[in-house]
Amino acid sequence: MAQTIFDPSARQALLARLDRLAPETPAQWGKFTAPRMVSHLIAAARMALGEIAVKPRKSIMSFPPVRYLIIYVMPWPKGTPTAPEMLARVPESWPGDIATLKALIERAAANETGQWQPHPAFGTLSARDWGALIHRHVVHHLTQFGC
Repeated sequence: MAQTIFDPSARQALLARLDRLAPETPAQWGKFTAPRMVSHLIAAARMALGEIAVKPRKSIMSFPPVRYLIIYVMPWPKGTPTAPEMLARVPESWPGDIATLKALIERAAANETGQWQPHPAFGTLSARDWGALIHRHVVHHLTQFGC
């Protein structure tokens, strides 16, 4: 079973990993700085919760078998392009952005039975899918910075 933000121990492990991240931590791949990566994760969480609109795009990833493989099974490639809306947010203050990201993860975890925004590439996702996707996305980027 995939890890999910709905599992309190998996969520706490994510939050603890965020505490090990510093604004000057160098990326092991890709173009993000740590502050830009945190800003990206904030935008992604807000998108999932319906607070940021992201233009949908036609993609093979919206087909259920492909979507399942990407969310739950396949390794994620490094440097995959993202929606421009997920890059638009400018980092504000490091402590404030970390606190915002943690609060968004907690809010998303509390939304297990609530409404979710369709994903721009995957389409409509279940809460279970969103929980695994958010967890995996945060892990992917924390790993990018060795945390």
